[in-house]
Amino acid sequence: MSEPTSILVVDDEEGIRNYLKTLLKLKGYAVATVASGSEAIEYFSSNPPPSLILMDILMPEVDGLETLKRLRKSEKELPVIMLSCIGETRTIVEAMRSGATDYLNKPFEEAELEIAILKALDRKKLVEENKMLREQNETLTEDYRFIASNAKMVRIKELITQIANTDVTVFIQGESGVGKEIVAREIHRGSTRRDKPFLKVNCAALPSELLESELFGYERGAFTGAFRLKQGKFELANFGTLFLDEIGDMAPVLQAKLLHVLQDNEYSRLGGKKNVVVDVRILAATNQNLEQAMQDGRFREDLFYRLNVVNVSIPPLRERREEIPILCEHFLRKHNRKYNSTLFSIPPAVLEHMLAYDWPGNIRELENSIKRLVILGNEQQIIDELTQKIESRRKTEKISLDAPQAEAASDDSGGVSLKHMSRSLTSTAEKEVILRALQQTQWNRKQAAAMLNVSYKTLLNKIRKLDIK
Repeated sequence: MSEPTSILVVDDEEGIRNYLKTLLKLKGYAVATVASGSEAIEYFSSNPPPSLILMDILMPEVDGLETLKRLRKSEKELPVIMLSCIGETRTIVEAMRSGATDYLNKPFEEAELEIAILKALDRKKLVEENKMLREQNETLTEDYRFIASNAKMVRIKELITQIANTDVTVFIQGESGVGKEIVAREIHRGSTRRDKPFLKVNCAALPSELLESELFGYERGAFTGAFRLKQGKFELANFGTLFLDEIGDMAPVLQAKLLHVLQDNEYSRLGGKKNVVVDVRILAATNQNLEQAMQDGRFREDLFYRLNVVNVSIPPLRERREEIPILCEHFLRKHNRKYNSTLFSIPPAVLEHMLAYDWPGNIRELENSIKRLVILGNEQQIIDELTQKIESRRKTEKISLDAPQAEAASDDSGGVSLKHMSRSLTSTAEKEVILRALQQTQWNRKQAAAMLNVSYKTLLNKIRKLDIK
């Protein structure tokens, strides 16, 4: 059973201390009280830090503002809610600048106190989680953040350096698994917001109703089951970065609300009557063709152009094969440490097959192969898996190329099965397959024909028919 959340009440009025102690204990908190700022400072010398402090501003000798400044020297992240009398605006502003988390005007309602406490504790939890994730990420990557040995990736890294320290929205495009989140985190790390939260929301992982409450939060009583206020990711990421992954799957009604936030930097929680003002940098990503989605009416044009201030298009792994050996070594180090393995280099035969494979799952698929190699320790099994995948893709591509010829043959003989198959394969797919083979062979048509397992003459006819230049 976990220990209750601890709160320290600092107030020179005994009646306030006793009221808060009784109220907070009834809500399940562990409460300690002290009567002055000097007692609060002394409390820290002999007790573990509480989860949160409620502190009056006006106290004799060492007031709340001075106490806050002293505590912040050693307790930089501890939530402190200041209690003030109406009319102390200037003092409150100074307290917030000195590190106060929030403030309440006396007298305050019980609900106001509860909301302020929950909000402060949620923010503390988020800060701790982000700190842990940053430390975990630094440990796993060994300062290995962004691979850029390919010319296109070098240009992307240069672009990130240019835009990181600005607040422009960035639209990241690329196939699934190419590293869109890595680019987003690299932008955040290079920005002035690097010490603030970086939060990710997968827009495809939640239905529209849940995604709305996840992004924007809700007020207590907004719907059945909303027993307390919930801050949305926008509010929790305030002054930081929010990464909206798979944004192409967002429902149109949410697209409209997101556009409003991007334009005005404010929104209302579900069931809320007041607007929440935020300062959040938006990074968005998708593996979809949003131009086509706009034509189909599935994605708003005004939102697309609002997001697409800077566009980063990440090439698939098959177009940057020179990075495969570096990625393999990185993932090998990572999973060696995780699984206590002693495999300290990629066997040459395995690497050869990895370089020959197209990796439709991109970096994510590559990492999974390295992980299996580390765990199983079976070099031949990985080679067999890759060989089977390579052969399977070649057969698929050969069928794609041979289909129109099969249709002509079926017309002569009266057959229908190959004709049906050929009709299901479009010329666009054919063109893509041929282009990929030509790019991989530096436009050597004989090598491309061998790779695709078709005759040189067939390939030339296809190139001419599909107008490939």
